[in-house]
Amino acid sequence: MPTPQEAIIEVRNLTFGYGDSVILQDVSFDVRRGEIFVVLGGSGCGKSTLLKNMIGLHRPQAGRVLYDGQDMVTAEGAQRRALLRSIGVMYQSGALFGSLTLTENVRLPLEEFTDLPDAAMDLVAAMKLQLVGLSDFGQYLPSELSGGMRKRAAIARAMVLDPQILFLDEPTAGLDPIISAEMDQLILQLAKSLNMTFVIVTHELPSIYTVADRVIMLDQRVKGIVAAGTPIQLRDDSPDPWVRSFFRRETIPDATGGQTSP
Repeated sequence: MPTPQEAIIEVRNLTFGYGDSVILQDVSFDVRRGEIFVVLGGSGCGKSTLLKNMIGLHRPQAGRVLYDGQDMVTAEGAQRRALLRSIGVMYQSGALFGSLTLTENVRLPLEEFTDLPDAAMDLVAAMKLQLVGLSDFGQYLPSELSGGMRKRAAIARAMVLDPQILFLDEPTAGLDPIISAEMDQLILQLAKSLNMTFVIVTHELPSIYTVADRVIMLDQRVKGIVAAGTPIQLRDDSPDPWVRSFFRRETIPDATGGQTSP
């Protein structure tokens, strides 16, 4: 039987760039089955680029992205389709179709990947909306909802095929503190009740402290991972003063004796 410490995702020696500009260089890490894994770092460090490589939107110049031993980079045809079905993605903006109701948005992956009848797809979509607290909003358009509700609907759509792994891109960005805290609790509830693995890209420290089991921190200076561990470990014990300062929201002295923000 699988154990919680098994790697469900293995990223190995991943390198990606645009032309002569390298964004990520020789990046390697594992994501363990059932954990909430956070990718963070400052602006321009490659967080979103890494996410796009992991979910198959970009093809790395070198390296591998393995899901249970199967390589997303080289997979084609039915194998790639199966891998894509095993993951769900919530994009930062939600990426909902404005002309479709929430139910219609959530059932889109079912139309793409299954042969279920319409009534069954509507039922599954309703169940997923219920899981994220939107059971009464299936017939609403995205424009009729708040930003937090649209992100919840996007999570419902990401879950509709019952994936093993959910990728969330900045799930609390742009939300007020109360709604952000509610989103954090939703993520914890889903992870526990559904036993899914979460990979979250964010720079929101309150959310990181609340939900993250482990963190990797990307840094533009090294084009890769500058620190890895739990948030508390990185805050208190990292040998890198820049990393400690990031987690403490402090400025650090720069080379000229001034102050700079992490």
